[in-house]
Amino acid sequence: MTGPNPVDRGKKGAKIHLITDHGGLPLSMALSGANLHDSQALQPLVQGVAPVRSPRGPRRRKPAELHGDKGYDYDHLRRWLRERGIAHHPARKEVDSAKRLGRHRWQVERTMAWPAGSRRLHRRYERTGAHFLAFVGIACTLICYHSLAK
Repeated sequence: MTGPNPVDRGKKGAKIHLITDHGGLPLSMALSGANLHDSQALQPLVQGVAPVRSPRGPRRRKPAELHGDKGYDYDHLRRWLRERGIAHHPARKEVDSAKRLGRHRWQVERTMAWPAGSRRLHRRYERTGAHFLAFVGIACTLICYHSLAK
C-alpha cells in the first residue's frame, strides 16, 4: 500500500469552480474543499454572476444557458435553473463519454488550465482559503485583461 486511497472522500485540498462566457472569460469563481461534491457549488456560482453589459437593452443578470460536466447532472439543479429561466446542458450520466469534452465545455477547461499555469496556483501554499481565493481572483483578472487587451 502506498498511502491513502486517492478517491478518499476526506482528502485534503481545494477545488476551483468557474463559470465562463462562451469565449472563456471568467464570470464567477468559487473555492471549495476537495471533498465537496461539484453539484453543491453550482447555486452560489450562478448567484455570483455579476450583471453583464449587453449590446442592447438592460444588463444581463443571469446566463442564458449553462454547460457542465457530469457532476452537475442532477434533477434538483435542473429544476432550480429552470425556475430562473436558465437552460441547463450538462454531460449526461451513463450517456456521454468522459473522453469527449464537448463543443462548449472545452472553453471552461482551457480557462481552468490558464490559472493552473501560475506557480502560485499550481499547488496551494496558503493556509487560509481567503488568501488562495485572492490569488485565483488575480489570475482571473489577468485572464480577462489579456483577452480584452487583444
